[in-house]
Amino acid sequence: MSYQSEFQNRNLGEILMANESTTSSTSDVPATQPAAQAPVQIPTVEVEGLAALYANFVRVNPSPEELVLDFGLNPNLPGGPVTPVKISQRLVLNYYTAKRLWGGLAIALQRHEQTFGVLETDVNKRVLPSVQRPQQR
Repeated sequence: MSYQSEFQNRNLGEILMANESTTSSTSDVPATQPAAQAPVQIPTVEVEGLAALYANFVRVNPSPEELVLDFGLNPNLPGGPVTPVKISQRLVLNYYTAKRLWGGLAIALQRHEQTFGVLETDVNKRVLPSVQRPQQR
């Protein structure tokens, strides 16, 4: 089962490690597999006291063992004065968790684009020239 199809067969919040490869990365001989795998239990998730965060800016800082994601609010408007972006939250992930997050985000974005259309990340391509803007009354 591919990594992508594994995500598509599960809810986004229930990404598990059950089907990760059990082959050895140091040789061509596959690792031994147990006769029967025990069913994977999904842990209960508690959201009490959870604080929501809005960010329109993210900075990714890689290290050899982890990814550090800094989130913040970018108050800068095109053509206006440039002010510093204030980082409000930091998320540190190991690369295994980052890859699972990447897969889950890919599925969510794919579903969103299928429903609402392609998301253009280049702001210059999204901004309408002043000639094409609708008249405000």
